[in-house]
Amino acid sequence: MLERLLAIEDHYRELESMLGDPDILADVERWQKMNRELSQLSPIVEKVRDYRRVTKEIEDDEAVLAESSDAELKSLAAEELSSLREEKAALEKELPILLLPRDPNDDKSVIVEIRGGVGGEEAALFAGDLFRMYTRYAERQGWRVSIIDSNPTELGGFKEISFSVDGAGAFSRLKYERGTHRVQRVPATESQGRIHTSAVTVAVLPEAEEVEVDIKNEDLKIDTYRAGGAGGQYVNKTESAIRITHLPTGIVVQCQDEKSQLKNKEKAMRVLRARILEQAQEQQAAEAAADRKSQIGSGDRSERIRTYNFPQGRVTDHRIGLTLHKLESVLGGGLDELLDALIMADRAEKLKRTQE
Repeated sequence: MLERLLAIEDHYRELESMLGDPDILADVERWQKMNRELSQLSPIVEKVRDYRRVTKEIEDDEAVLAESSDAELKSLAAEELSSLREEKAALEKELPILLLPRDPNDDKSVIVEIRGGVGGEEAALFAGDLFRMYTRYAERQGWRVSIIDSNPTELGGFKEISFSVDGAGAFSRLKYERGTHRVQRVPATESQGRIHTSAVTVAVLPEAEEVEVDIKNEDLKIDTYRAGGAGGQYVNKTESAIRITHLPTGIVVQCQDEKSQLKNKEKAMRVLRARILEQAQEQQAAEAAADRKSQIGSGDRSERIRTYNFPQGRVTDHRIGLTLHKLESVLGGGLDELLDALIMADRAEKLKRTQE
């Protein structure tokens, strides 16, 4: 492991040196790529340097204990040695995790799609709750949210809604939201106070850059139509809504959120690229499912990654068995405690697999 870490540090120094090369500075795309790699390696190199420093200080203190006749100096060295050994042990746990292969999509922005599953209007209302939860979380992270398409209900929910979240590292955190979310609460329309269980599916797609997905114009069928749905000053006035069918894959995307047909087309193409990239990556990964359904499930109540129980004010993530009695905080965008726990569990599982 140490050899790998030292090789990474050597490569990091090489990148630092190359970034000052006039030829590389003149090539903006190459410079940006190298700068991103430098940023990704920086946390590893920082820990490597900490490890080297701690190891050297431990050697120095051990030498003092072995060779010095000064009682006070030996006492100080012994005291310092204890904390240094703890720091070294912690670094030895962290470094293997930092060496785990990175998800190439982690730095990307995302497309999020939320759909009401079992539960009718109550599921649609909860889809709206989740959309607001992700919007508030994105605001806390400094990310930008833009609605791509939505199918609102009269009571303020969504049968489905898709939106982009633009920001560095959005996928690295939001990818853990993929799956079926279950809600247990008394609906506003329930006269007898009975608790209902409903389900909502969430899909999170890494946004694809144009260079990653080659889409030919002749492979596209583009239809325009008048926007529909609840509200909106431009609804049914102009044919600004766009539906794009990618003929080779059969993937269909649509957007009607903007008044401009051109803007709707641009947003729809973002979704199309993301879905094509996701499909290609699923086919390449042996452990991934054959199609998109594996990510979002059927929307049945029994399939769930997380349950939001309103009567008890709790949120339970079933993948890691974590329960937080902070429902209001979580729905207000306070997702970090859940996401941090999921990230740590994911890293631990990957580390376990590498050691088997």
